[in-house]
Amino acid sequence: MTVRVIRPGLLTSVQDAGRYGFQKHGVIVSGVMDPLAHRIANLLVGNEETQATLEMTLKGPSLEFLEDALISICGGDLSPSVEGTPVPLWKPIFLKKGSVLDFGPCRTGIRAYLAIAGGWDVPLIMNSRSTYLRAGIGGFQGRALKVGDELSAGTHTRLGEEMVKRLSSQSARAAFTAAEWGVAQEMVPNYTSAPVIRAIRGNQYDWFTQESQIAFYSEPYKVTPQSDRMGYRLDGPTLELTEPMELISEAVAFGSVQVPAEGKPIVLLADRQTTGGYPKIAQIATIDLPLIAQTKPGDTIRFTEISREEAEWLLLDRENQIRQLKTGILVKNT
Repeated sequence: MTVRVIRPGLLTSVQDAGRYGFQKHGVIVSGVMDPLAHRIANLLVGNEETQATLEMTLKGPSLEFLEDALISICGGDLSPSVEGTPVPLWKPIFLKKGSVLDFGPCRTGIRAYLAIAGGWDVPLIMNSRSTYLRAGIGGFQGRALKVGDELSAGTHTRLGEEMVKRLSSQSARAAFTAAEWGVAQEMVPNYTSAPVIRAIRGNQYDWFTQESQIAFYSEPYKVTPQSDRMGYRLDGPTLELTEPMELISEAVAFGSVQVPAEGKPIVLLADRQTTGGYPKIAQIATIDLPLIAQTKPGDTIRFTEISREEAEWLLLDRENQIRQLKTGILVKNT
């Protein structure tokens, strides 16, 4: 199974769940920015959740499929189409040999994930297929896709083969065939340009003045142009410490909110450093990482405080929904 890149888009790279186990050596985790969209896209084509997908940012690519393919697209709406016909999101899609999948204007969100049955077959580097762009590690030759690149897919699972059989038997003259079923709307995040992000108190929350604590959880912040996969710099109320303090560098996580000396928060994301020396006022709840990952420069965000216990229950509930989705996909295709 081969796919040729006709147009690469603004930033299209191969990503998976991340490169874990090497932070002690200074190697970052990297991986997808929107883990939920990535996982569900894989499930919709019969893959394991950890298989590699294509992460497409703001302006998607144009891809020619040189063989029949089973795909799905989840995440932000980058206006996918085949021969001018819109392709639905959050559903399995069967594409015929010779089909060209185009992406147009960005409608909602900023990142979309393209999964293919079998996963994108690029070399495993330190147990991951993710692209670490700054270091030129992993993915497709360690870089974003370019015109003329050709990517291959791995071997279908038995479930993927059954889905291909069912959808291909329904195809006639249509440019593609979409499954009649898809992901329930309540599972699809609301990718707005002004999300409210739930967060728990960070390790150094008590270092900040009461005025700063109140401002962080009540005032809006804007995502600045100085933002990328490593972190989002925010512009809004200046946050101050009760007194000058120094922090020994400690571990950071996806969604850690650091505050450097100038008082403007930085949200650490997929390509974050392995450790950080700035105080952390908050940690974004895992349930809302997709929302922050789908914002773009100029968008406004607000934070609201929840407890650690609430964040854990929300995550457990979502994991239960994903298990139900996996069961439903299996039942529909066996």
